[in-house]
Amino acid sequence: MKPRSFDYVRVKSLAEAVIALARHGTEAKIIAGGQSLVPLLNMRMASPAILVDINALAELRGISLEGGSLRIGALVRQAEAEGSVEIAKHAPLIAKALPYIGHFAIRNRGTIGGSIALADPAAELPACLLALGGEVEIEGAKGARTVKADDFFKDLYETALGPGDVLIAIRIPVPSKDMRFGFSELARRHGDFAMAGLAACRDGKSARLAFFGVGSTPLRAKKAEAALAKGSLEEAVAVLDHDLDPPDDIHSSGKVKLHLAKTLLRRIAPELAA
Repeated sequence: MKPRSFDYVRVKSLAEAVIALARHGTEAKIIAGGQSLVPLLNMRMASPAILVDINALAELRGISLEGGSLRIGALVRQAEAEGSVEIAKHAPLIAKALPYIGHFAIRNRGTIGGSIALADPAAELPACLLALGGEVEIEGAKGARTVKADDFFKDLYETALGPGDVLIAIRIPVPSKDMRFGFSELARRHGDFAMAGLAACRDGKSARLAFFGVGSTPLRAKKAEAALAKGSLEEAVAVLDHDLDPPDDIHSSGKVKLHLAKTLLRRIAPELAA
């Protein structure tokens, strides 16, 4: 199929992007890497009146250490992040997750900000941001604001971003020396979206477990987190029955997804305990 006709503007500044988005409201879509949006356009699952191309915005690029956080610009390509020394050192969970995203050709164009903004419930990066307790920087018609990952993901493909908002960067807290990270997912083939996945971190005192592919958003398993923090893996696995309620989908039943989630927790537990 081919997309419906639409207008196109390549903005030269963040202010221009905000104005264009505010002017057209829900009829506008941002395009950066286009690895998710273009297929949606071609299948006519998205029919915007105008595409706002933000690729010329240099202020949305770059990876930098600022105080106690690692800041990753929205336009950083996933392949660039995969090769980043700063991310490997200061955000190792993201470094673990990046090779699972599609294939290299997709990561060569796909952006960090695009994945977070789309918020596909089976995507790796939103779950990583949630597990790490990160933040999202947003610029909009009413000014700049920062939203914590725990408050950013609202529902299926729904986030704290509103009409006229641009996701400009994410921030990840620099981990302590005793922080441990684990990541794994189960998919039918490498590059497919996960049937179930888990991004996790633990510092000995607390744990954050962010499951993906098992709900309408990435989900923290808070009862399992508490059990794991106490050192009880089997209790953590058992209480996933209360933390998660995966729906059936075309890939597997909710019952199978819950079983896969438990398998993933057992699989990465040694990484969190190392």
